[in-house]
Amino acid sequence: MAKSTSKDAQALIHALRSAYAATPTNLKIIDLYVVFAVVTALIQVVYMAIVGSFPFNSFLSGVLSCVGTAVLAVCLRIQVNKENKDFKDLPPERAFADFVLCNLVLHLVIMNFLG
Repeated sequence: MAKSTSKDAQALIHALRSAYAATPTNLKIIDLYVVFAVVTALIQVVYMAIVGSFPFNSFLSGVLSCVGTAVLAVCLRIQVNKENKDFKDLPPERAFADFVLCNLVLHLVIMNFLG
């Protein structure tokens, strides 16, 4: 039973690697940015668990900033992907401009929340 499970897992990993190898470079860069934002949020949560959350607004602002940025980057990735037929008429420059504008609004709200 365990032998077939490990073979299935290896086949799944191999299939994912081969499919991701065909992914365009710009989408891989966005994926890396999303991973960076999520890891930064996790580091902040671990730091809060170890040290404490005295200025809770600061902790909340930092984590929400990271999570919001990751969500906006995922939306950018969906819009820029050429295989997505829903956004075929949307130029990548427009999608990036929307991403920048939404990030600006998000961080203005975060700065206002800090006080």
